Amino acid sequence: MALSLISRGTYWVLFTYVISVSHFSNGFYLPGSYMHTYSTHDEIFAKVNSLTSIETELPFSYYSLPYCTPSGGIKKSAENLGELLMGDQIDNSPYRFRMNVNESIFLCTTRPLSEHEVKLLKQRTHDLYQVNMILDNLPAMRFAYQNGHKVQWTGFPVGYSPPNIDDVYIINHLKFKVFIHEYEGTGVQILGTGEEGMGVISTADDEKKASGYEIVGFEVSPCSIKYDPEKMAKLHQYDVVSPVDCPLDLEKSQVIREQERISFTYEVEFVKSDTKWPSRWDAYLKMEGSRVHWFSILNSLMVIFFLAGIVFVIFLRTVRRDLTHYEELDKESQAQMNEELSGWKLVVGDVFHEPNHPKLLCVMIGDGVQIMGMAVVTIIFAALGFMSPASRGMLLTGMIILYLFLGTGAGYAGIYLYRVIKGTSEGWRSLSWSIACFFPGIVFIILTILNFLLWGNKSSGAIPLSFYFKLLSLWFFISVPLTLLGGYLATRAEPVQYPVRTNQIAREIPARKYPSWLLVLGAGTLPFGTLFIELFFILSSIWLGRFYYVFGFLLVVLLLLVIVCAEVSVVLTYMHLCVEDWQWWWKAFYASGSVALYVFLYSINYLVFELQSLSGPVSAILYLGYSLIIAVAIMLSTGTIGFVTSFYFVHYLFSSVKID
Repeated sequence: MALSLISRGTYWVLFTYVISVSHFSNGFYLPGSYMHTYSTHDEIFAKVNSLTSIETELPFSYYSLPYCTPSGGIKKSAENLGELLMGDQIDNSPYRFRMNVNESIFLCTTRPLSEHEVKLLKQRTHDLYQVNMILDNLPAMRFAYQNGHKVQWTGFPVGYSPPNIDDVYIINHLKFKVFIHEYEGTGVQILGTGEEGMGVISTADDEKKASGYEIVGFEVSPCSIKYDPEKMAKLHQYDVVSPVDCPLDLEKSQVIREQERISFTYEVEFVKSDTKWPSRWDAYLKMEGSRVHWFSILNSLMVIFFLAGIVFVIFLRTVRRDLTHYEELDKESQAQMNEELSGWKLVVGDVFHEPNHPKLLCVMIGDGVQIMGMAVVTIIFAALGFMSPASRGMLLTGMIILYLFLGTGAGYAGIYLYRVIKGTSEGWRSLSWSIACFFPGIVFIILTILNFLLWGNKSSGAIPLSFYFKLLSLWFFISVPLTLLGGYLATRAEPVQYPVRTNQIAREIPARKYPSWLLVLGAGTLPFGTLFIELFFILSSIWLGRFYYVFGFLLVVLLLLVIVCAEVSVVLTYMHLCVEDWQWWWKAFYASGSVALYVFLYSINYLVFELQSLSGPVSAILYLGYSLIIAVAIMLSTGTIGFVTSFYFVHYLFSSVKID
């Protein structure tokens, strides 16, 4: 809540400022990063991110391989919470570009390769590791042809191994194409939210500074070229060399073997483009399969209308009819009718009996409110464009910050429910601590196990120990106090009162032909049918290195999921009450929360059929560990939606019954 007030105030101030100076400007751009304008011959240095592979999902530092290093030494870029958690490690590189100057440059010649370096290069090549390079905050894009189709990739491979040949060849020559747009200062005012923060980039009074060239595209074509090491050793870094064509003959390519000295070169070509700076990310964010997204939404709407029809029948035809008939009778007739009642009317004195493990239920509901609030706010901000992919790690950072500050809602919801069930506030402090520790504790245990695996493999994706302490400090000094504050506020609130008296001795639940958990598990298939298509795109963006930016579709799917979860839980709760099963509390939670089981099973299916190239048990354990965290979060959030809806349904249903 505190964060939302701060954000709201900040954006109102910015909005007022923009309106006040709008007569000086011709345009305004919000999401993204700072627009940099360069003059001819200005030097621009590319950056390098971690080496990544869809086969292992273990990122490694770029300089873990024998590549050329900058003359001034390796310097790491500042990283946010999201980048650290995603395993990004952005360093400077020796690749220098001079604006609007086409040239072919020599970088360096390595010392003779050792046995360890040869083994490492071959291993990274066989595991399909990609080098990820960044220029002016744009990832390097590469185009390749597969089965006659043009495929777009980000990054380029470490090397390649031709079929039926034992030799492995290294990529040591890069052909860059830098697309630039000529910009003339026209008083355009641009607001950036990128790596450097938020602020005004250019104003009408600073036209000279704004004029120049903008980088709007960055492409790379990699190849392997065998150079004469004796001849290349005489050159110095950034000496000009003759442009070369990528050889098709393997004899002219650079093989990886011991004592081999590898020379690295690159070419740069600047190409003028009509693409403007605000649209430069469109090439990366091309929305593929839009018809599939619409099909997913239509499929969800069909499920919603089907369930809405059932709920309509329950409310208007069954419940309303019974209640109207019941209220029209006099007291003697009601007493006689009570003896002949069946179904949900028989459990009027038992329906609000205390559930099994009430404290655990309150903890899970509290955490579910926190996770659902985080998801809704994050997706809304992302759909509005405030979490651009130009700001790496911003989405994950925003989720963490929102989760921490929504601890107030978690504490309030959990303690409020506890007061409704128990009728007292006794023990609210310990329960608030449990709410604050439950889900973060699960995540911490899983991440610690996975982190030991990453440390053992010397991966750059391992979370540093210092970062662990930072996360724990954020949790302890922000989330825990806010959760306790929410719990305190709940003790001062007036709880909902049960509409009927509860019997001291609960009635026996009649035996059934089938166990109730079968119905609960089956109910999860309907919410899963709402999101499984969108889930495929999300998993592909996480594990196949693709950009996911159709947050508008995701927001619609989330809203549909909330509606389906609510309807499923209400229908299932009514069905249990009709067979005189008054223990509806946990069943209402898991009726919609069981969708998490199908999400986890689908993740396993995705691992088996879509990530067939994933190699090694470590990679599989990493995948399953992260999938388990996602499944637990989905269970808590969707279960909370179902439980809250069912609670108010049951309260409304029995508040309409007159009983002495």
